[in-house]
Amino acid sequence: MRLRPFSLAFVLGLSLAARIAVAGEPRLIGEIEIAAALPDLSGEAGTLEGGIPANQWGGYGSGIAWLGRGHQYAVVSDRGPADGKTAYRCRYHVMDIVVNETASPKINIELVRTQLLSTRDGLPLIGSLGALPDAKDPRGIRLDPEAIRAIPNGRLLISDEYGPAILEFTTDGRQVGQIPIPARFTPSHSSADPAAELPPTNLQGRQPNRGFECLAVSPKGDQVFVLLQSPLIQDGALDEMNKRVGTNCRLLEINRLTGQTREYLYPLDAPTNGCNEIEYLAPGRFLVIERDSKAGLEAAAKRIVEIDIRSATDISNLNSLPSTAIPPGVTPVAKKTFLDLLDPRWNFAGEKFPEKIEGIAFGPNLADGSRVLLITSDNDFLPVPTRIYAFAFRDE
Repeated sequence: MRLRPFSLAFVLGLSLAARIAVAGEPRLIGEIEIAAALPDLSGEAGTLEGGIPANQWGGYGSGIAWLGRGHQYAVVSDRGPADGKTAYRCRYHVMDIVVNETASPKINIELVRTQLLSTRDGLPLIGSLGALPDAKDPRGIRLDPEAIRAIPNGRLLISDEYGPAILEFTTDGRQVGQIPIPARFTPSHSSADPAAELPPTNLQGRQPNRGFECLAVSPKGDQVFVLLQSPLIQDGALDEMNKRVGTNCRLLEINRLTGQTREYLYPLDAPTNGCNEIEYLAPGRFLVIERDSKAGLEAAAKRIVEIDIRSATDISNLNSLPSTAIPPGVTPVAKKTFLDLLDPRWNFAGEKFPEKIEGIAFGPNLADGSRVLLITSDNDFLPVPTRIYAFAFRDE
């Protein structure tokens, strides 16, 4: 594993995804473990609250996207250490990730660049819960980056879990746009205290820390898809004690050219599960990470499902959904297991298996034409390694 600066070029060539017809049986290429306390290339100095270095290279398994040329990927760090209790400068990184089945090691990585993120006005975007637009903190507004995708104009889309929002950035980290979303996804009241964003204060919108975890983009960049981690408050998400009981998530499709939207019902396997990433597979078909919140030997649900929305009902006219039942006349997205990371044949399960499997991205094809699928874990800036798993499968 090498970690040194390298030049960055963004040349997007995303048409390969459009050729997928049916996802074949995946095969494991290998995995790599990356130490927790490595520095990034941000140039940030000093320490954050709690003594964590401001340049610690962590949390970047939250989202990953192939940039369309060579072996370069963008990876995004989330809101920083301590679950939003630090003034962490939000950032993304560029990595070279080379996958070679005949080499040793089979996965080789190199940190290429770290880019800090800023508002349209050049103010720093930070991960602090308290960095609200009306806060006294002069350093910017809060951002919780959870997913990243490249689009054909050379820019990047990043999903914000706080908003929730879908933001567009230049490669130098400056926000230049925001994709409008239906009002039902946004809580009416934002707070530095997550408990104050729950009912009875908010009766609609995303739950705290359960917003737009999942982001996918069509090869032409004209369609954007975001999937909630958990159901909206008004969709039967919580019981009277604000415990999670709902399973009906919404998948939002947005036409970037017309602004037209459609919504689909994604049923979670259990209310304790959440969706953590979506990747475009073919027209109407995607891969989704659905997992529980357990690590090590307690982990029970860590799978990637293949979903199909082509026969699913547009539920945009439904202002609320039942907690678990499928509404009459509604066809949810079709789901089937594509890859179970706890399957004994992979030999991943055990005491060291990470809680947060959060990123997936296709990469350049292997020499035999197989597609490469990278899966990343998010270490939340804790003293545990980040893991990258590499699989391959043939188009059928």
